Amino acid sequence: MSSEYTGDVVTGGEPAVRDLGDGLTLTKVSVGAMDNNAYLLRAATGEQLLIDAANDAGTLLALIGPAGLRAVVTTHRHADHWQALEEVVKATGAESLAHADDAAGIPVVTRTLLDGDTVEVGGHTLDVIHVVGHTPGSIVLSYRGEHLFTGDSLFPGGHGRTTNPENHHKIMDDLEARVFGRFGDATWFYPGHGKDSTLGAERPDLQEWRARGW
Repeated sequence: MSSEYTGDVVTGGEPAVRDLGDGLTLTKVSVGAMDNNAYLLRAATGEQLLIDAANDAGTLLALIGPAGLRAVVTTHRHADHWQALEEVVKATGAESLAHADDAAGIPVVTRTLLDGDTVEVGGHTLDVIHVVGHTPGSIVLSYRGEHLFTGDSLFPGGHGRTTNPENHHKIMDDLEARVFGRFGDATWFYPGHGKDSTLGAERPDLQEWRARGW
């Protein structure tokens, strides 16, 4: 992995690029007024996968380029994460994937996902992890347990917004069991907005997150 990667991007600025190993490259870009992150995974075969076609289809299509796109995965149903989805899918012919419990709130979904499913790109496998609380069908994508794409389920400093105590406890339960309980401290995660972090940097604060109730 490149030591130069910081994960810091700004809307309208240059993307951040990281070598994830074995011929898989990550490009991170910020799009739209809500500073949404979109992530393009490109395999050595040329096959590509986009995580969250959040906004600014022109920027995303320029990033995708002539190689085309196998699929777009939408991490959850909130509208700021799919503003460019229809345009990107129409332009590229890509599949549109989302968890079954959020699919009805997303403009175009051609295949639904469940916990334990996998998504493929150029011979690489991403595992689907269902995390309930921010929305009913939020997902985290895991690449080799070393890189997690967390949408709005996990940020540096806490989880994404929940609207009631029940959902707060659900998301904390799922994060502790399915994310922090499963992967090590060196695992890097890439959220739906803002900067990246590692599980090790956030793990000491889990009980504080649970106690504060949001």
